[in-house]
Amino acid sequence: MSSITTLTLFRFDDFSDKVWAFFQMQFAHTHLRKVSGLAFYKLMGSGRDLGFNPLPDWGVYAFLGVWENEQAANQFFEQENIFQRYKDHSAEQWTIFMKPRQAKGMWSGGNPFTASSDIDEANPLIAVITRATIRSSKLIKFWRFVPISQRPIQQGCPGLIYTKGIGEAPLVQMATFSIWESAETLRNFAYNSPEHLEAIKKTRELDWYQEEMFARFQPYKSQGIWGGADVLGFYLNKTA
Repeated sequence: MSSITTLTLFRFDDFSDKVWAFFQMQFAHTHLRKVSGLAFYKLMGSGRDLGFNPLPDWGVYAFLGVWENEQAANQFFEQENIFQRYKDHSAEQWTIFMKPRQAKGMWSGGNPFTASSDIDEANPLIAVITRATIRSSKLIKFWRFVPISQRPIQQGCPGLIYTKGIGEAPLVQMATFSIWESAETLRNFAYNSPEHLEAIKKTRELDWYQEEMFARFQPYKSQGIWGGADVLGFYLNKTA
């Protein structure tokens, strides 16, 4: 069985639950380090609105897991006490199961994603994680440019199903997670958006990042709801 990747988003509404989630960014590691079959993980906060945003969203947190196989992931989500506690405290939870397609770059000194040999060619969905550690000397220049680079996403991109800014540390370690209807819609954004092309150019010219990664996945299963809806149900049913 091939390794898989999951991303779970949690929404916390009550103040006491937001405080609990904030402290779990420190305390949950004690439990997660012991989880069987979990090869790599990250606990992350999120930014307001869409894409990169330096202002935190105190009500949304994320858990990224790389699993030895889907059985290990299912056991965690169904039986592990720490996940049940997250469910009890959160108003919504949404987990996306994904098969890695390709990954370039480094995350915490390594590449945790191994390309799957079990890609379903009938499933056109593409999920993307772009992640970077920003050089401290470039923080001001980077965040000044972000509103320009994010303009197309704020205005709405054809084929974009969902996107959220997440990260391990505010301002410095940031990532975006996005889901697209197909590789074609992703390419249209990447190569036809002047703002995105300018961001790529500035990344090369200014050497913003100390460490960066670009990873693509095939979402194949979705559990839970987000914003009161089954975000991927319609799209996954089309491929079934």
